Amino acid sequence: MLYYRRKILLALLETFGGQLTAKSLQKYLFLFTRNQEIPSFDFIPYKYGCFSYQANQDILTMQKYGYIEIIEKANGRLISLQQGNPIFPLLMESDQIKLKETKNRFEHFTQTELIRFTYQKYPYYAINSSIAQDLLTVTELKIVEQQRVKKSEQQLFSIGYEGISLETYINKLIQNDVHVLCDVRKNAFSQKYGFSKNQLQKACEGVGIQYVHIPELGIESDKRQTLNSQKDYDILFEQYEHTTLKEKKEYIFKIKHIIETEKRVALTCFEKDPVQCHRTRIIKVLMNLPEIKYSYKTL
Repeated sequence: MLYYRRKILLALLETFGGQLTAKSLQKYLFLFTRNQEIPSFDFIPYKYGCFSYQANQDILTMQKYGYIEIIEKANGRLISLQQGNPIFPLLMESDQIKLKETKNRFEHFTQTELIRFTYQKYPYYAINSSIAQDLLTVTELKIVEQQRVKKSEQQLFSIGYEGISLETYINKLIQNDVHVLCDVRKNAFSQKYGFSKNQLQKACEGVGIQYVHIPELGIESDKRQTLNSQKDYDILFEQYEHTTLKEKKEYIFKIKHIIETEKRVALTCFEKDPVQCHRTRIIKVLMNLPEIKYSYKTL
C-alpha cells in the first residue's frame, strides 16, 4: 500500500511524461505543494534550492519496491517511472487540478529556468545555493541575502522534534541562526524519519549547522516507561537534576563553552513540550551558572 504522498510523487512523474531529473522533480514538487492547503511535503534551502528530504527518501524507497528507477548520469540523477497502473486518478480531485496547473505553467521550462524561477519567486530557498550566483542578477542575489538571518549575540535554544517534519525542524534552526545543535538524547535513535543520529547530523551539516551528540546527559529509556502524568515527569527530572547533572558537570561546562565559542546553540530531544523533557533541567543549570552572557528561547 502506498502512502498518499508517494502517490503524489508517482502521479507527478506520470504527468510530466514518466521521467524527470532529480532536481526538476524536486522543483515541480515544490511548486505543486505551494498551492496545496496542507503541503504534502516540506522543504529546506539546500545546495540547489528547495529540497525535501522526505521526498528524496520516498524516491529511494519506491525504487526498492520497483515503482521507479534511478539512473545515474554524469550531470545528476534521472528518476524514471516503471510500468504499472496509473496513479494520477487515485489523487484527490483538488490535487489532480493543481498538478495539471503545475504542468501547464512550467512544463516548457528548462531545468535551469525552473531553478531560476524558484529562486526569484521564493528567495529564502536559495540562501544555501551553490549555483545562485550563476543564475541571478546582482539585485536578485541581494534579495536572497536579505532572507538570511544573521545574529551575533549568544543564545541558547530548546527544540523538540515531536510532531514536526525534519524539514520544519531544520528550518527553525536556520531561521534562528543556530550554529550548533547539541543532541542530549541517551540513544540518538528514532523511528521518526530523519532524527536518528546519522540522518540528523547529515541534515544539519548540509545546511552549515554543526551537530554534537552528548549522550552523557541523556536519561535511560527504561526510566521513561512509567511516565503517566506531569507529576511522574517532575519526579524523574528532580532525580535526574540531583544525580546525573551533578555527576556530569563537565558536560554542562562543555555546552557552556560551545555557547561561548559558537554563540548560538540549540539543545534537542524528542518532546515538543519542554516541561516533559530533561533538556529543560539542563537549561535550568546552564542559566544558573555565574557570569553567563546568553539568554534562552524555546523554538
